[in-house]
Amino acid sequence: MEINLIYMTAGSREEAEAIGRELVTSRLAACVNILDNMNSIYFWEGELQNDRETVLIAKTTASLVPALTEKVKSLHSYDCPCIVSIPILSGNSSFLEWVAGEVLK
Repeated sequence: MEINLIYMTAGSREEAEAIGRELVTSRLAACVNILDNMNSIYFWEGELQNDRETVLIAKTTASLVPALTEKVKSLHSYDCPCIVSIPILSGNSSFLEWVAGEVLK
């Protein structure tokens, strides 16, 4: 069982909640954490940006990462949303088994 954390950002809490709700109800993620009011500094189209964003962290299986990524892209307001997958190397085996049991097989 390979479990991954998916780190994403959204432009607002409302957008993050809509994406998170869709990921969980469609069983692409077992759980999504939402962390509001994160500050992001980056260049976009040659201009320095300093924006408030909302972080989403989803838990899913490695096999569902491509489908989850496509779903988020279809729902997201950004042209190029941050969606990155981070493999979990170890942890509470009961929790990791729960994640695997809550998503699509």
